[in-house]
Amino acid sequence: MRSESEVTNLILQVARQDERIRAVVLNGSRANPNARKDVFQDFDIVYVVNQLDTFLMDHSWVNIFGERLIMQMPDQMCFGEKDEHSFAYLMLFTDGNRIDLTLFPVEKLTTHFKHDSLTIVLLDKDHLFENLPLPSEKDYLIQAPSQQEFTDVCNEFWWVSTYVVKGLCRNEITYARNMLEIPVRDMFFKMIEWHIGIHTSFSVTFGKAGKKMKEQVEPELYEKILTTYPDANPDNIWKALLVMTALFKDMAKEIERKMNFTYNIQEEQNIMAYIQSAYKSQQKII
Repeated sequence: MRSESEVTNLILQVARQDERIRAVVLNGSRANPNARKDVFQDFDIVYVVNQLDTFLMDHSWVNIFGERLIMQMPDQMCFGEKDEHSFAYLMLFTDGNRIDLTLFPVEKLTTHFKHDSLTIVLLDKDHLFENLPLPSEKDYLIQAPSQQEFTDVCNEFWWVSTYVVKGLCRNEITYARNMLEIPVRDMFFKMIEWHIGIHTSFSVTFGKAGKKMKEQVEPELYEKILTTYPDANPDNIWKALLVMTALFKDMAKEIERKMNFTYNIQEEQNIMAYIQSAYKSQQKII
């Protein structure tokens, strides 16, 4: 496997030898002084370029970075989000390294470039990125909720919880699992974020899909959270939902107290009773 310095030097060598490439920027975990280093860290690279269209005439130019296992060009795919101002190559190489390379046109730098607090300028031929602050996690810190955000997340959680109930009562297992894992878990994770936030003065990052959660919540809470990932057994899905709702309401009430918010307890009690009633009726059928 090529070392970090070998890959970085190759990225810079390509940029130095091509006059169309005016700057090289590193983002992501490799720019984060607090990130745990391992072989799975991507090289999140931005080439700021002139004549963007000339790079796209023949995509084989990226072969210079090495032999690939797979490549994706999300900006020309029929699904997913696209960026009309840039073009990305996501490349996983046979040696295990991965480069996520974005080409960004220099003429749109001042109007459409999204500056990220995790940024290190590796090369700047035209002084386009002067006086940048040192990289930090500032843009990724857990944000304290407003009363409206808190209310909306609570309402959405209790609302979409009923979708899981509907799926289970109809024995539509894939539907029930999907509802549990997407809309319900999204709101569940938002409440966990805020729980972590109030215990850290909103000074830490949550990480994508809660990847830092194990280090940030109480061990007992983390073990309970893990039990909310069930298999396809209907009874296990019911139990996971019951654990999620119990944890959610406890965290919501804690945030209500500590942030002096208003919490709709009637909404919670109504849906908890609805879920319990449906669960008991299904247990009788089983």
